Amino acid sequence: MNGMTEFEKRVYTLVATIPPGKVLTYGQIALLLGEPNRSRHVGRAMAMAPEFMCLPCHRVVNAKGEMSPPEVFGAGVQRHRLESEGMPFRENGCIDWKRLRAR
Repeated sequence: MNGMTEFEKRVYTLVATIPPGKVLTYGQIALLLGEPNRSRHVGRAMAMAPEFMCLPCHRVVNAKGEMSPPEVFGAGVQRHRLESEGMPFRENGCIDWKRLRAR
């Protein structure tokens, strides 16, 4: 993990613990790290996540439950991965937070 900031290391350590079928938002990660005003920094760290770490980056979404742009994972890949883990979606393509909380 050479060349990473301490913040990035903390982000990656936390993201590595997100279990299948669960998601965290950039803001939730920042809050859990005690840095509530750094959600954009979390997003930047996720964009630079090293492939060799094999992080479950698909389990990180924005506060609206929207998927990352197609160039990040490939068209539909993030949603497919989340659906295969049982994540509910609304017709607009966002995570269905209401159904998720009802479980």
